[in-house]
Amino acid sequence: MPIFSAYDTTPLAYHLVGEGEPLIVLPGGPMRASAYLGDLGGLSAVRQLVLLDLRGTGGSAAPEDPATYRCDRLVDDVEALREHLGLDRIDLLAHSAGASLALLYAARHPDRLRTLSLITPATRAVGIPVTDQDLREAAELRSAEPWYAEARAAQEALFAGGPFAELWPAVRPLTYGRWDDAARDHAAASAGQTNAEARGRFDEGAYDPAATVPALRELSVPVLVLAGEYDGVPSPDRATELAALFPYGEFTVLRGAGHFPWLDDPGGFSRTVAAFLDPGLLTVRAGGVRLAYRVWGEPAAPPVVLLHGRAGSSLTWTRIAEALAAEHRVYAPDFRGHGFSDWPGRYSFELFRDDLHAFLEARNLTGATVIGHSMGGVAAYLLAQREPGLIGRLVIEDAPPPLPLDPPRPPAERPEGELDFDWPVVPDTDAQLNDPDPAGRERLAEITAPTLVIGGGPTSHIDQKQLARMADTIPGGAFVTIKAGHLVHTTRPEEFLAALRSFGLG
Repeated sequence: MPIFSAYDTTPLAYHLVGEGEPLIVLPGGPMRASAYLGDLGGLSAVRQLVLLDLRGTGGSAAPEDPATYRCDRLVDDVEALREHLGLDRIDLLAHSAGASLALLYAARHPDRLRTLSLITPATRAVGIPVTDQDLREAAELRSAEPWYAEARAAQEALFAGGPFAELWPAVRPLTYGRWDDAARDHAAASAGQTNAEARGRFDEGAYDPAATVPALRELSVPVLVLAGEYDGVPSPDRATELAALFPYGEFTVLRGAGHFPWLDDPGGFSRTVAAFLDPGLLTVRAGGVRLAYRVWGEPAAPPVVLLHGRAGSSLTWTRIAEALAAEHRVYAPDFRGHGFSDWPGRYSFELFRDDLHAFLEARNLTGATVIGHSMGGVAAYLLAQREPGLIGRLVIEDAPPPLPLDPPRPPAERPEGELDFDWPVVPDTDAQLNDPDPAGRERLAEITAPTLVIGGGPTSHIDQKQLARMADTIPGGAFVTIKAGHLVHTTRPEEFLAALRSFGLG
């Protein structure tokens, strides 16, 4: 456990979890030791978490002057940590009451921030009130829970001024998206992790919204505000107000999550925050789903959209994208259930088609060349059928034609371990491959975009004769074979690029 010296010589501790670029993390509580944050739902897999124990908590010493527990006095501790780590600018993430400290730090040291992530953040520092009605409305979302009646009665008693220590245990389930054993253990640990004296001093007299808000309106770094659907402190509405303060603010709601979203949906939480922190990733809300995407090339160049296959991601296109970027603006999104996009749990080729449609509209890419591999190719030709004129040119790379598999695929078994895509994608799309919608076949002739179909040859599991017939059915369609197997653009990138050049792409 590393130790450094605060401005007043108080020894402060921090904990390092994971590897990668450092991400300084401020705990909430207020004044709860950072242990409750764990690995933030697996975020430590992509960033090294620097979990600060605020003075008087965890491994950090109590100060000689208890007045230094006040939130605005703690700003200097965060700055001392930055200097200790030797970082010119920092990525800063804060949870709950820790967000008050992060907001004050951002107002005082804007030039020391690279990004700011505010997770179910407290809003007192900027004068946005959390009302009893906010809490009631959030609680009502849990009305089907067996503990709801007791929690609501205790909540109302708290609003009336009842004793916190007696009532809070019954209210606490409202702060979690799932009141299961993990949540109970997490909640039970709170008392032993929190400095009660420091907690009582944290907010008192610490805030001046009239000075803080104008400073935050000038903050020139990306800011993520993440709210939990079931949280009342703050509610998504109040969190939206906070995000609106920032010139480069981004707001998202994690469905099914409460005040501790990394516990309620670890994967969703870590993907959302990791995507925000990755400078090579952008995100867009398309049809209600958050899609992550990568971009190469000059903004004014002709657009090309690259669509990955099942269980893949935008990263599979890096080699091709870099080559095309010499003359094109290249976009490569992650479909729902893949990479850093949302994993909603329900999938179909039609939903992937709709993702593509929404993405093209959100980014104003009408007339773009669309290149789709496998599953991405299916989404592309389904959209080209449905919306003639939306796609300028179409390239279908070894994608399953809209014909039943013969023999049909047996039920798939999920492999062991963590996956970088959502497993239901496989059974959901296998069912469609075995019994596709006949309309997909019937409407191939309605595709108006110039189309190139690229087959992977005899080692591909896709029926190449059916691919060739599909190309013949599409008006003006052309078919070319590259003997690479199913993964044409990754196995034979130069031949794939040559085929694209022959099709008119530079």
